[in-house]
Amino acid sequence: MAKGKVAGTTPQMHELQEGKNYAWCTCGESANQPWCNGVHAGSEFTPHVFKPEETKNAAICMCKQTSNPPYCDGSHAKL
Repeated sequence: MAKGKVAGTTPQMHELQEGKNYAWCTCGESANQPWCNGVHAGSEFTPHVFKPEETKNAAICMCKQTSNPPYCDGSHAKL
């Protein structure tokens, strides 16, 4: 699958709630980064939906190049 548009070059920290569904933007076009707002409709992109197994603070990828979506893996450092 293609990688999305770079929406930022540093991750955003978010407190994720155990058991809550999140939809991480994969296209990079959402105005609600890093979360999906549906702007990908009609494209090859779909949101990455996930549900954390525990409440935690996490570094969420903004560059959309991560190999561990939705979490930052440092890929932004290679841009």
